[in-house]
Amino acid sequence: MNSKPAKILVIRLSALGDVAMTIPVIHSLVKQHPNVEVTVISKPWVRPLFETLDVRFVGADIRKGRKGVADFFRFFFMLRRMENWDIVVDLHDVIFSKLLRKLFRLCGTPVVTIDKGRQDKKELVMYPNKKFRQLPTTFERYSDTLKRANLPVKVEFDTIFPTSIPLTKDIADILGNKEAKWIGIAPFAQHKGKVYPPEKMEQVVQYFSQRNDVKVILFGGGKAEVAALKEWEDKYENAVSVAGKIKLGQELLVMDKLDVMVSMDSANMHLASLTATPVVSIWGATHPYAGFYGWKQPIKNIIQLDLDCRPCSVYGNKECMWGDYRCMNSITPESIIKKIEEVIG
Repeated sequence: MNSKPAKILVIRLSALGDVAMTIPVIHSLVKQHPNVEVTVISKPWVRPLFETLDVRFVGADIRKGRKGVADFFRFFFMLRRMENWDIVVDLHDVIFSKLLRKLFRLCGTPVVTIDKGRQDKKELVMYPNKKFRQLPTTFERYSDTLKRANLPVKVEFDTIFPTSIPLTKDIADILGNKEAKWIGIAPFAQHKGKVYPPEKMEQVVQYFSQRNDVKVILFGGGKAEVAALKEWEDKYENAVSVAGKIKLGQELLVMDKLDVMVSMDSANMHLASLTATPVVSIWGATHPYAGFYGWKQPIKNIIQLDLDCRPCSVYGNKECMWGDYRCMNSITPESIIKKIEEVIG
């Protein structure tokens, strides 16, 4: 494009961690291009991520099956009526966004699409002949896409909460007042290759629950995770689960008050990073080299093992080639405890 667009439509539907990674970039876009009107399309429930940004948010609630086809076209025509868009910026590149792109192109609207570096990521996990190197981060890929839309940005971002916001009463009723160090633990992820064995993580919870100067706050979602964390909450006096009790926006408020978050390579790493909370992240089948590390998180807070089979997967969704998930099982609870204590002092 030769001229700077004034009205842009940005598409990134999922996953939660990837949507969270748009925040530093879109924040920078809005700050550095104040005359540009930004509208973001994503899943309706991620709206709290964008509430502190000067953008318009549009939730895409498309059903599955035949009804979803009608939903999709209604959604497209709603977008067409909403604005005369100067450009569509696709930060997702999936079937939904590809179809939207095609329709907008047919209507004469320019489109730019993220380069996900699929070949580079494939080579990163190609055992035994992998090309082991740091790939561009997702933040860099997002900003590069905007640059091709004639909207160059220097990604500058600290936190979604520039001023401290007190916890709401309903959260305070669950957690009480902060009179100790708060350690967040989010022990789950979508795929087994990214999950530290729960029986080992429980040892970490048990250790810190015995300290009077610490409160352990457990994060998770879904019925199975809620049930598992409820067991830990019942077992350990200084452990409190917020899983299933508060919503995304409230979780961000709690994360802002943490002294450290312990997370897998998962959305919680990215959510905590948006609040400038230090994250101790545990990596197994995946690797930070794929470009999904948390915003401004120190490399020294990564816990991972140097194995020639790692990474075996970009997303952690492959079965372990050895069958024992040694990349996770060989990490000791003591090493995690030591790193947490280094962070909280």
